[in-house]
Amino acid sequence: MTEPSGSRNSGSGPGARGRTTIADGVVAKIAGMAAGEVDGVHALGGGLARTVGAVRDRVPGGRSSVTRGVKVEVGERQSAIDLELVVEYGVAIDDLAGDVRQNVITAVERMTGLEVVEVNIAVDDVHLPDEDDDEEDSSEGRVR
Repeated sequence: MTEPSGSRNSGSGPGARGRTTIADGVVAKIAGMAAGEVDGVHALGGGLARTVGAVRDRVPGGRSSVTRGVKVEVGERQSAIDLELVVEYGVAIDDLAGDVRQNVITAVERMTGLEVVEVNIAVDDVHLPDEDDDEEDSSEGRVR
């Protein structure tokens, strides 16, 4: 039996006998978790994304989304990631961005095998020590 040209894999292990695809959502979750692990990152997502996410989190059965503020493009062998961050006041943003970038690249490449070609970081806000984490708490009593 002859094999069609191009269908033969050079490796002999089980990993070489098929194709693996990784969904954008998988890479987004990995990147979101990795970014959130870095000290100095208060939250992911811009103002509107956080507001909508806070409402969604209050819905019974709703869960916090680790992909808030994360956008990815995934190809066959490479991925590109965009992150929106809120940083803690007093943190050196340039150093934090480097740490986040490194943690995200390491996690995505280790878990998926994809090459991360870029991690773009947009810092949308600074969280001040005296700010409440959940500003929507003040309106809780009004809506029933």
